[in-house]
Amino acid sequence: MSGHSKWSTIKHKKGAADVKRGKIFTKLIKEITVAARMGGGDQESNPRLRHALNSAKAQNMPKDTFERAVKKGTGDLDGVSYEEILYEGYGPGGVAVLVECLTDNKNRSIADVRYIFGKAGGNVGTDGCVAWMFDKKGLISVSKEDSDEETLMEVALEAGAEDITDEGDVFEIITAPEDFDAVKEAVDKAEIKYDVAEITMLPQNMTAVEGKEAEQMIRFMEALDDCDDIQKFYTNADIPDEAFDAM
Repeated sequence: MSGHSKWSTIKHKKGAADVKRGKIFTKLIKEITVAARMGGGDQESNPRLRHALNSAKAQNMPKDTFERAVKKGTGDLDGVSYEEILYEGYGPGGVAVLVECLTDNKNRSIADVRYIFGKAGGNVGTDGCVAWMFDKKGLISVSKEDSDEETLMEVALEAGAEDITDEGDVFEIITAPEDFDAVKEAVDKAEIKYDVAEITMLPQNMTAVEGKEAEQMIRFMEALDDCDDIQKFYTNADIPDEAFDAM
């Protein structure tokens, strides 16, 4: 399993602690605000807002909280103006990394991102240096304890999924971005539980990291995840499960 996918599953499992720290809510509020600003406050005609609101509801965000975020985005309430920035670079072992930021201070963000990369022994690269290695896809990760491959093939492929891959302890359902909602709805209707359901950037090829580099990569991902300005990050690191378990 890719480092990003494994990290997404880990974050889901420790979500309650993150909510208490306010990390998840803060990032979701930013995403909702920007989505509403860019595409309007009607989630039926704004897929990005719809996905953000679904994520907020999955984290049990209070209704008045996400409704305020929508109104700030549409201009009905005063709010902070966030800028979207994509940084690209290389992490431990030369793995490719994409970092999505939403920030009200571009200088602070790039300073933080460069510090995190540098501390991990990596570096921020030029625009386009690694983005070509990733494809935008819908991803639904289902534990093998919650379903079997035959059932998922029947449900997901009929709904328009592109592929279902075996990633050790989970199955990953891959969709085109425009088919993600239909496939997720079919999985929901079949009452199949999942750990992750999101639009993401999937690497075309993986880069294996082991030993000390795997440990550095995990600490690097922790630092990226803890940075307030960083919304999401993607990597082509192939990290052994034992490395996650050990840390």
